[in-house]
Amino acid sequence: MNNAEVKVAVEGQETERAVQLSPQKKNVDKARILFILATVGPAFVLFILFVIFPVFSMWYNSMVEWDGIGEKVFVWFDNYKVLFEDETFWKSFTNTLFLIAVVTVFTIGLSLFFAAVLSKGKTKGKTFFRIVFYIPNILSIVVISAIFSAIYSPSYGVIGAIYKLFDKPYTGWMGDVDAVMWCIAVAMIWQAVGYYMVMYIAGMDSVPDHLYEAADLEGCGKFRQFFIITVPLTWEVIRTTLTFFIISTINMSFLFVDAMTGGEAQSHVLLSYMYKFFGSQYGYAMAIGTVVFVFGYGISLLIQFLTRREIIQY
Repeated sequence: MNNAEVKVAVEGQETERAVQLSPQKKNVDKARILFILATVGPAFVLFILFVIFPVFSMWYNSMVEWDGIGEKVFVWFDNYKVLFEDETFWKSFTNTLFLIAVVTVFTIGLSLFFAAVLSKGKTKGKTFFRIVFYIPNILSIVVISAIFSAIYSPSYGVIGAIYKLFDKPYTGWMGDVDAVMWCIAVAMIWQAVGYYMVMYIAGMDSVPDHLYEAADLEGCGKFRQFFIITVPLTWEVIRTTLTFFIISTINMSFLFVDAMTGGEAQSHVLLSYMYKFFGSQYGYAMAIGTVVFVFGYGISLLIQFLTRREIIQY
C-alpha cells in the first residue's frame, strides 16, 4: 500500500470517527445551552419584571394626570413643563446635590483615613474600634434621626448646652435654612463611615506588607505611602464604593429628611418631594421619579468615566 492509499484510509477513519462523535457533541452542546438558560434565564426574567418594566411604567405614568383612583388622562409632557418651573423642585434638586457632594467627600475621606489607621497602623484594640465604628450602620435610620434631633434640640440638646455656656442664643437648627442641610449631612456621615471603613480595610489588608517595608527602607513616610501604595492598589474598591455610595446617598437622603424634618425648613430632597405627591398627583410624582432615575444613572456613568484608570496589580 503506497502513501496515497494510506492517507486516504486514515482520512476515511477520521471521517467515520467524526460521524460517530457528532451525536455526542450535539448532546453536550444541547446540555450546555440548557444549563445556561436554567441559570441565566430566571435572573433575566426577574431583571425584566423588577427593573425594565417598572422603569417603562414610571416613564408612561409620568405623562398622565392621575390621582391614583380615577381615570388616567394622557397629558404628554405637561408634568415636566410644570416640574421645571417649580421652585421647590429646584430647591430639592439643589439639596440633593449638596448632600451628594458633602456626604460623599467626608464619608469616603474619613472611611479611608480610619481604614488606613486600623489596617496598617499600630493601634491597640483594632477589633474593638472596628466594631464601634460599624455600630451606627446597624442602627435604624429612625433611631439615628432621633439621636441627632435630640442633639440639635435648642431646649435639651448638647449644642444648645454648649451655646449656653458661652451665653450665646441658640434658636435651633430647624430655623436656619442653611444649617438644616448641614445637620442632616452630619447624621448621614456618622451613619455611613463605619460601613465603608470595613470595606476599605478588607481591600487594604490584601496589600502585601513587603511593599510598605520596602517603602520604609527607602525613607518614605506613612502619609506618602498611603497615596503611592495604598490608594493605587485599592483603587478598584474605592471606585466601586464611590459609585455605590452616591446612588445610596440619593436614597438615604429621603429617609433622613423624612425622619428628621419631614421636608420642613425647605429641606426637601428629590425623593421626599416626589413622595409628597403620591396621594394626589401620581403623574407629577412619576415625572420627578423619572428625573431622579436619569440623574442617578447619568451620575453613575460620569463617575465611572472620571475614575477610570489602568488596574495596578502586584
